[in-house]
Parts: sequence; structure tokens; C-alpha cells
Amino acid sequence: MKNDVMSADQYYQQAEEEARQYFNVLYKEVIDKSYLDTLVDDFHWWGKNHIHSSKLFTLFSLKKRKPNSKDSVRYIKWLDYTNQLDDYLNRSISYIYLRDLGKTLDDPTTNLKINRVVEQVKEQLLLSSKNNENELFTFDWIIKKAKEEQIEVVVDWLINKLNKVATKIPEKLDAVNAERKLVKIIAGVLMHTMDELDDQVSSAERINKLEDAIRLGYSYGLTYPFIDDLLDSNLLSVKEKAQYSQLIRTSLLTGTVPPLNERSWSKETLEFIGFIHQELKEAFEFIQSHQKSDKFFQQAYIFFQSQEVDRRKDLDFTNYSNEELYIPIILKSSSSRLIARAVIQETDEDFEQRTFLYGIYNQLADDFADMFEDLEMGAVTPYTYYMTHYDKRRDLINPFEMYWAVIMNLIHRVYHADVKTKDVILKRAINGLKRFKEKHGHTKYRQVMEMFTKDIPQLKDLLQRVVGKADDVAFFDKLLRDQMIDSLKRERKERDYFKAKIKDVKEQINQHLPIADEPFLLKDDLIEAANYSLVGDGKRLRPIISWFVGVEMYGLKETALVPLFNSLEYMHTASLIFDDLPSQDDASIRRGRPTVHEIYNVALAELTGLFLTQKAMEQQTLLQDFDARNVLELVRYSAQVTANMCKGQGLDLLSKERKFTLEELHTMGFYKTSLGFEASLLMPAILANASEMERNSLKKFARHAGIAFQIKDDLLDRIGDATILGKPVGKDVDNETSTFVTILGIEGAKKAMWEQYCFALEALKEIPHETNFLKQLLNYLVFRNS
Repeated sequence: MKNDVMSADQYYQQAEEEARQYFNVLYKEVIDKSYLDTLVDDFHWWGKNHIHSSKLFTLFSLKKRKPNSKDSVRYIKWLDYTNQLDDYLNRSISYIYLRDLGKTLDDPTTNLKINRVVEQVKEQLLLSSKNNENELFTFDWIIKKAKEEQIEVVVDWLINKLNKVATKIPEKLDAVNAERKLVKIIAGVLMHTMDELDDQVSSAERINKLEDAIRLGYSYGLTYPFIDDLLDSNLLSVKEKAQYSQLIRTSLLTGTVPPLNERSWSKETLEFIGFIHQELKEAFEFIQSHQKSDKFFQQAYIFFQSQEVDRRKDLDFTNYSNEELYIPIILKSSSSRLIARAVIQETDEDFEQRTFLYGIYNQLADDFADMFEDLEMGAVTPYTYYMTHYDKRRDLINPFEMYWAVIMNLIHRVYHADVKTKDVILKRAINGLKRFKEKHGHTKYRQVMEMFTKDIPQLKDLLQRVVGKADDVAFFDKLLRDQMIDSLKRERKERDYFKAKIKDVKEQINQHLPIADEPFLLKDDLIEAANYSLVGDGKRLRPIISWFVGVEMYGLKETALVPLFNSLEYMHTASLIFDDLPSQDDASIRRGRPTVHEIYNVALAELTGLFLTQKAMEQQTLLQDFDARNVLELVRYSAQVTANMCKGQGLDLLSKERKFTLEELHTMGFYKTSLGFEASLLMPAILANASEMERNSLKKFARHAGIAFQIKDDLLDRIGDATILGKPVGKDVDNETSTFVTILGIEGAKKAMWEQYCFALEALKEIPHETNFLKQLLNYLVFRNS
């Protein structure tokens, strides 16, 4: 290990010296203000092409008033209508090729790739706008895209990982931003991979590369919430932070993740640190198995070490030198981007050099945008430190000047004054100022600009003019970022509401389910067995679905629907009792307890199932607050569904005797499972006198959601956890039953599940009501682990 430490320290010192040389170049530019004349000329050049003041233009602008970008549908339509969409996308994609992929925009091949991506994104945007989809590149779109690329299995893995992280991550670490960062890193690694793919790559190789990119991107991306954010937070004590940092350092130096010493962590910390340690260990080992050189770990060590140096700084300390402030951020900002490339493939010298020089530009832009949040947290950045100490430390570099010196250096010395590059970089910088002004308001923006531009009046006046008048400096990735944050917050809020409501509704349903004893009988084993089967820890999915449709979709009175809820659960529980019988699945455990025939006997179990079926029909006759014709239609429909579900169980028995075709499996899934969901959706719709069109849409949704549920059930029987499921796993294999897993295999079954998921989503679009709860239900069905 000693040699590893020496080698790593030597490599870090080498990178540090390179950063020091770069800093000295920038420092001289700022001190001499030699960057200013060139930059002012650049802005004058830019203003001639982008700032117009004629009355004609003003009238034109008023006529076609720009909508807020938060309304993405109208905004994209407006850009297309005013012939600005192509330019908007071109500068956005070009910027990504500069920043993330380390390309130069004067390269013909790069421009061909940019134009191709622009056309693809434009097509997707216009399609989304035409369909009035308020969100772009959504989770639904990701699933559909995964299906097109034939990578549903790895996307299934990723979604389950992201959900697990969102569930397990401590609240103080901000799950929404953790998810956003993870998705951003994965997208970055995918971009590097896709940039290298061409038409000569075989389909199998393409799938393999995309799958690796997603897994590697997730594995690297975990370091942001689970290392950087965790160490920046107050969740760990000083001692715990030290030992956690040492654990990370040891892993990078030795190539082995040390075990977690549980005794050295507080009880509260151990609850989440165990999960984090396991996830990072798995991620580390996966990355390690895919490396062809040491570059990833070298850059990872530089990134970690520079972060550690920065993290130890104290905002109240008055004597940090300019080098101490800037060299770590040069290192961490460049290494974070170099890692995204090194994790999947070799990096060439030109890419490394451009990325190294580019990093600080992006870091200073981010630090400017977040300066007040950083100040509040006491974080040391060039901006927060300057704002805190500049009045007593006249030697401190103005970080705003450093930012513009970096920009001048990039435009003229790195990209050799390429016209397109100059245009893109200046637009991005102006966009950052406009977003800051919009976020903090005119007064605070003016105060900040007064502080940072007091010694550069010629630039101050120029910036004031361009920020006030420039109109075509928006970037697509910023729109996506804002939308992603809003979407993740909304999705989390809807998911939390759904879970809380399910729990609440389930408790209410449970209160009404028990069947009262008949007064004239001393002991009724039948009612006792029925109640035993009912009070187990069932999901109550069907009555809960019915509650959502009846109460939230159609506004029916909750108390009036109680008999319907009872009826649905009685029918479902009866089907489980029959399903568990020795003559059928011969199951000994259901809902975490022995099955009815195990506690009593087979004959009583059969009678209990029949008894509950009849009690279900009796409950339906108690729906007294509704039109009698609708109730009669509901009873007739219920009888038909019950009969058809028996057909489904008959098919299930037949599947034990011979291998089913896929078509037969779909038919069995419809009869066994989809019909139960359909009844839950359709019965309250019948009571609400819903139109035939609405009923058909609900049936379509139920069919696909039910089959997706059945496929998930089959998967859980093969790869689930019996302690979580509350029943044994592997019964389908033991019984030689035909299931989606036995026919298609695990990967094939996952693909089939996501296909049904997409069909169900399409059906939701046909329902003329608020369907958030049905979408959450669908997510619950495919993400559940029990």
C-alpha cells in the first residue's frame, strides 16, 4: 500500500503542478487586465449580430411575445414558429460537444454529428409539442427509447436502483438533486459512448456498449450523493467523516473496498451508511472490472483529493492564498469531466488538454450561480471567500474577473478564435447572468455586479447592455435541468401522496372487511376461516383502485362505496383460497401466514372460498345510493367476471400439464389478473354512469396493467425475497407451471413487462380525467418487491 500511496501522491503533485501553471497564466491576465481589450472586442462583435434596437424589431417582438420556458410546449412551439428552434438546438448541442465531449466546433465531423443530433432532438420536441406533452424526455420516453434500443433489461435495473436510492437516501441529502445528478452523470457517460458508435457497429455490440455505459454511469454517479454530498453534509460527525474519507482513499489506493466496521458508527448513521457502503462497493467493483488502464482511478484520486482539500477550508480563515483557492477547483472541475470519459474508454491527449483547461470555466459559472446558497452553508468558493474578505485582503483575485479571463483564454488560445465557439461560449456566459438576475431579482443582481465589476467599468457597461437586450441566449440543457427538478419534485410528491393515501384507504377498508358471527350459532368455523383469510396482510389493491376511481375520478361518495370495496376484497380473497389448494398450487403460506387449508382443512377451505364469493354478491346488493339499473348492471358484470376468472384458473391448472405458448400466457394473464383489475376500475365507473368510451379505455388500461402485474409476479416467484413476499418462492418451477419467466426467461419477461407498461401508459392518454393515481398505480405494480 505504501507504494500505491507514493504513486498516487506523485500523480497528484504532477497534476497540481499543471494546474499551478494554468493558474499563473490566468493570474497574470487578471492582474494585468490584459484579457479585457480582447474580451470587449469580442462583445462588440457579438452585439452587432445579436442586439437589435429598431422599432420594427420591437413591434415584431411584441407581436410574438415569448412564453416562459417553464411552459415547455408553448415555448418550443414559439421557437419553431419564429424560426429560432434550429439555432436554439444547435448552440445547445454544440455547447455539450464542447463541455462534455471535449470536441472542437471547427471540426467538420463534429459538426455533422451535431447536426444529426439536432434533427433527432427537434423531431422529438415537435412530436411532444404536437401531442401537448408538458414534459420532455420523461421517464415514459426513457422506457420507450429503451425498448427501441433493446436495452429494457438494463433500464429496468437502473430504475430499480434509482428507486432504491431515492428510498434509502437520508432526507438531508436531498433525494431530488441526488436523482438529478445521477441521471446527469449517466447521460454524460452515454453521450461519450454514443459519440463513438457508428453504422458499422453491430446491433449486439451496440446493445452491449449502451448497457455498460448505463451501469458505469450509475456506478460513477453514485459518488456525488454518496461521497461528495454526504461529506459536505452534517449527517456525519467529524470522526465519522474522517474514517469515511479514509475508507474511500484506501479503496482508490488499494483497489479493494474495506469492510465496514459497524462498531465505529453511531446507531443512527449505521442505518444508512450500511446501504451506502454496499452500493458503493458494488459500483466500485463493477467499474474496476471494466478498466483497461489506470486512468480512471488516477483521475478519481485527483478528484477525491482536490475535493478533500477544498472541503477542509474554513470561510472564517483569513489567510488562504489565491493559489490555495483556485488550484483545487482547477483539478476537481477538470477531473470530474475526465472521469466521465475514462470510465468507459481511453482518452487522447488533445481531449485531456481541452477538458483540463475548460473545467474551471464551468466551475466558476456554477459557483457564481450558487454563491448565496454556498455563503449560507459556509462553503468556501472563490466567490464566497472574496465576498467575505475582499475589503481586508486587497491581494485577493476578483473571481468574476478570473471567470472572464478564463473565457478569453478558451476562445482565443484553446479554440483559436473559432467564430462558432466564440458565439456559443459568450451566449452561455450571458445566459448565466440573465438566469442569476431572474433568480435573485434586479436589486440583488445590481449589488453583485457593483461589487464584482467596480474595477472593470468598460466590461460592466457592456454586460449591462447585453444582459438587458440579448434575447437569443437560452440553452436547451438548462430547460431540461429545470424541468427535471420540477418533474422529480412533482413525481416524489405524487408518489408520497399515493403511498400515504393507499395506507389510509387500506386501513379504512380493513375496518369493514370482517364478517360478523351469526347470533344463533355457537361456533361458526366457516366465518372464522373467512375472517382468518381476510385479516392477513393483504395489499387490498383492488378495493383501493376502486376507491381512487370512484372517489377521486368520478367524485362518488366514499361511504356509499363501502359495500363495493368489501365485495372486491371478498372475491379476490376467495380466488386466493382456491389458488392455494393442494389440487391447484398447493401453497402453504399466503400473506405471511399459513394458508386456510393448512390451518383448517381442504374441505373447509373450499367452502370458505365459496362462502366469500356469495358474500361478495350480497355486498353488491347493498349499494343503495345508486341508480338501481346501474347496480343491476354491476351485479351482472361482476358475475361475468367471476365466471371468466374461473376460466383463468382453469388455464393455470392446464399450464402445469403442458408448455404454454406466449399467446396462451397472455390469455391466462388476462383472465387470471387483468379481469380483477378491470372489475376494480369498471365497477365504480358503472355506478357513475361513465360513457362507453371511458369504460373501454379503462378496460384497455386494466388489460395491460394486469398482465404487467402478472409478469412481475412471475419474476418475483423466481428472483424475489420470500421474507418480503410473505410466501415461498420457486413454486412455479416446482409445479412445472408455464409462466412468462419459464417461457421467456428472466430478461425476456422483463422486456415483456415493460412492453405492457408502455401499452398501459398509452391507454391512460385516452381517459378524459385526471389519471395521476393510475400512473402511480402502474409504477407501483412494476416496482413492487412483494
